[in-house]
Amino acid sequence: VATGGGRRSGNMAAAEELRLRVALILLLLLGGFMAVRPQAADKYSRLKNEEEATPGKEFRVAKLSQVWDKAQRLQLSPVKLAELHSDLKIQDKDELNWKKLKADGFDEDGEKEARIRRNFNVILTKYKLDGRMKTMPSESNYLSDLGDSENDVFDDPKLEKLWNKATTSGKFNDEEVRKLRREFLHHQDKIQEYHILRETVSRSEDIHQNAISPGEAHIKEDLLHTKHAELKDKHRNVQESFGRLRKLIHQGYDEDSEFSEPRVLELWDMAKQSNFSHDELDSIKEELKHFEVKIEKHHHYQEQLDLSHQKLKHVESIGDKEHLSRNKEKYKMLTEKTKELGYKVKKHMQDLLARLSRGGLNHNEL
Repeated sequence: VATGGGRRSGNMAAAEELRLRVALILLLLLGGFMAVRPQAADKYSRLKNEEEATPGKEFRVAKLSQVWDKAQRLQLSPVKLAELHSDLKIQDKDELNWKKLKADGFDEDGEKEARIRRNFNVILTKYKLDGRMKTMPSESNYLSDLGDSENDVFDDPKLEKLWNKATTSGKFNDEEVRKLRREFLHHQDKIQEYHILRETVSRSEDIHQNAISPGEAHIKEDLLHTKHAELKDKHRNVQESFGRLRKLIHQGYDEDSEFSEPRVLELWDMAKQSNFSHDELDSIKEELKHFEVKIEKHHHYQEQLDLSHQKLKHVESIGDKEHLSRNKEKYKMLTEKTKELGYKVKKHMQDLLARLSRGGLNHNEL
């Protein structure tokens, strides 16, 4: 009997041990599943939110890759394509940063989202990719765009009239005409940005009128007030820019001026109108000198890229196989370098604007 009892006791102990092992295995399996599942969810979320780059795509945000593909199919000059690439690269980074902010619960009023959408519309308008106007023909190259006044047409009638006055005045040499052309194009970009912002404010006013609750109406009213203030600032900026162009046409270029690039002059004026100390202004001036050199280097590569494109077309047309490969390599190198410098200039401009708006340049950032 004792032996039988011992066997039963042993069997019960074995069964209990088996149950514990099964439970442990199930627990480990369940734990592993729970550990893998969040990773899979995080991976899915990251894929959706960051729109990770796919092979052969230039940008992580799908719509920007679509714009780039469309631009390559159209008759944009190589310099325009390089410039568009730089703008899209900045937009790509800004959109991904915004998505991370939104995922963390920021931008509840949608202000940053609206600004990013507006910047995207500015890009489409700037490169005639919004379907409103035909793209410039490929024959319109960078050098002729800068130097041939007969082919210059600006969308704004006042700007076009002022340009005609400048190019027929006899005050400006060829180099100054190129510089002036860049200033006019910079002003035209400002006008386009202003019109897009005005359309956005107009749509926001329509939405505000359809607010369904007092709480919602209050939030929309605050956002609308912010947009109106931004629109007012943008309009003042356009007016000041046009006033500067009129003064420039009347007086000509000042040889004693600290800077010659329009973007740098704008930043310098912005700095001088702020409450900076003398030492801070000296520091800003040095930063802007470096920035202007970077812009001039970018312009140099734009000109070299256009010349390389013209030469490559000539070599292809005469069937010179000996020089074709060498010219293709140089053209490819100049394209990549122009894209790279274009991005650096735009990113530097963005950073300078942000830092000056905050009240100065951090010496650690110089």
